Amino acid sequence: QVQLVESGGGLVQAGGSLRLSCAASGRTFSSYVKGWFRQAPGKEREFVAAITYSSTSTYYADSVKGRFTISRDNAKNTVYLQMNSLKPEDTAVYYCAADTDRSRFMATAPPRNWGQGTQVTVSS
Repeated sequence: QVQLVESGGGLVQAGGSLRLSCAASGRTFSSYVKGWFRQAPGKEREFVAAITYSSTSTYYADSVKGRFTISRDNAKNTVYLQMNSLKPEDTAVYYCAADTDRSRFMATAPPRNWGQGTQVTVSS
């Protein structure tokens, strides 16, 4: 098991930027695929981005491509989500997730390790 703690959420105006961080502890961090999901009020949780353990591959939802960038620092056991050009529709609780199985970020079966979430609110 790995424990995940998100930070960096907040209130920002449309067009602004935020950087989310997810600090991990527990099992060897570098072997896990890490990623971000989000859930807006009244909507289902959706995939946002993921990054492999060596950072050789990244994956993004179409809705955030070109605006969000996922990265990780294995020495700090932390994964980041840089969010630029934010829109009101990006408003959601953002969750960090981790799993050794990459397919869980795109498949029906979700990742097995989750953070508690951090609120991102984008005002128009």
